[in-house]
Amino acid sequence: MKMLPDFSPFLSSWSGTGPRVGVVMSHGFTGSPHSVRPWAEHLAASGYAVRLPLLPGHGTTWQDMAKRSWQEWHRAVDDAYLELAAECDYVFAAGLSMGGTLALRIAATRPVAGTVVVNPGLVLDDPRAVIVAALKYVVKTTPAIANDILKPDQDEGAYARTPVAAAHELKKMYKNTAAILPRISTPVRVYKSTVDNVISNASLDFLRSRVQAPVEVSYLHNSHHVATLDNDAPEIFSGTVDFIQQTVASLAGHGPFPLKDTAHEQA
Repeated sequence: MKMLPDFSPFLSSWSGTGPRVGVVMSHGFTGSPHSVRPWAEHLAASGYAVRLPLLPGHGTTWQDMAKRSWQEWHRAVDDAYLELAAECDYVFAAGLSMGGTLALRIAATRPVAGTVVVNPGLVLDDPRAVIVAALKYVVKTTPAIANDILKPDQDEGAYARTPVAAAHELKKMYKNTAAILPRISTPVRVYKSTVDNVISNASLDFLRSRVQAPVEVSYLHNSHHVATLDNDAPEIFSGTVDFIQQTVASLAGHGPFPLKDTAHEQA
């Protein structure tokens, strides 16, 4: 049975043992926390402090989203990161789709211990992207990109229409993020669906070409774009915990990971 989407943010406090670990998370473009909530809940049940905000302009109306800037989306995730950094020894970033882009931005601008992204976006494949800056004044919306999910009866809680003005903001964020990817200095794990009808392999190829830190890719063969609600979700959830445990174990011998900001840049 299809569950009604839950647009509310998610948060949990640290309840584990050993070093205090937090994970800042983000949902995707036009979507909602519902798309990654099971992932967040799994991490919380594993003892980690979690912050999963609702991005500005999401979970309301496409008209609201059309008025928002990409800097607002980044700021929401960055504020969540700062909350975790104040109480944790290590902070990881994680996200789906555009949420993966935002997680990579946090990794490039804040001292995270590591990053986990699922089908992250960095390249706009739509040929209309070339003229999107002008197109937004002529066409207000395009059909939805939502619910690319192989598993039946799933609903990520995304808009039924995509605001073109927001797509222009997404393009600008991709360009800005591309420029700072070489700043990422800690490991990145990528989960990539072999069938993804939203984001092509060009984004993964670009990520690999720009990030000098270790990038490990795990391919998902039984899921489409919204893999965190799809058949391979358990692999993502358990793999994220393994990645966090291995990364923290490698760092713990050197004392707490430094959480003082040294290279923050939002624009």
